[in-house]
Amino acid sequence: MRIFLAEWRKLRRPSLLIGSLLAVGAVTAFVTAILFLLIDAPSGNADRGAVVTREALALPQGITVGFSSAGALLGLVALCVFAAQTAQEYSFGTLRNLLVRQPNRIKLLIGKYISMISFIAIAIAVSLVATILVAYLLAGNAGVSTTEWNSSAAYSEMFNSYLNVFISALGYGTIGMALGIILRSPISAISIGVGWLLVVENIIAAAWKASINWLPGQLLSEISNGGENYSAALSKIGVFLTLLLLAIGLLFSRRDVAN
Repeated sequence: MRIFLAEWRKLRRPSLLIGSLLAVGAVTAFVTAILFLLIDAPSGNADRGAVVTREALALPQGITVGFSSAGALLGLVALCVFAAQTAQEYSFGTLRNLLVRQPNRIKLLIGKYISMISFIAIAIAVSLVATILVAYLLAGNAGVSTTEWNSSAAYSEMFNSYLNVFISALGYGTIGMALGIILRSPISAISIGVGWLLVVENIIAAAWKASINWLPGQLLSEISNGGENYSAALSKIGVFLTLLLLAIGLLFSRRDVAN
């Protein structure tokens, strides 16, 4: 608990806490706004020119379409937070001081990991609220009925969407934490992580369709969207993240703390 609270002393800094909450809220608000403002656009109103119709948005799950669509972007925010908060301990030389107070490295790592998970859980909740507010504000002008949004099915969809995006963000964050420990540099960890997941994987997926069933970024996107291969993606990413956590736990416990 003391490690958890100590990590939150850093996480609750206004520049990080307020900045992150505003960023995730703005991202999902923007994606949701596009769905409603461009609902009649010939070029589409969703990812890669897809069309989400009024009828689809009026369904119970329609209120969370924008939130789910922004899942990958929210995951990248989680990656940046986890990578920065982990790697900067090496860059600033503060890891030595932390280990003086808590020499058990695994306990220290677990405490930091749980605190960052709670941070992302709050950020995603704020993101969902922003999506709901924007959806209600724009539904009238877009001619979308909101009747089904107040049903028990809609509340269930909100919970499921939150859970899916949270699991996806947790995966991104874990990858970011691993890169932070391996590279011990916030800039390197974030740039490589974002570059691989956002650019390289999409290029590979475009050239080799079967890779979407194995690449971690593609699997996490499938989870956040609640796609058809959700169960398979969840199983594969679960194995991948378990092995990754074991690897970084071993590395963190044995590696020199100097950058």
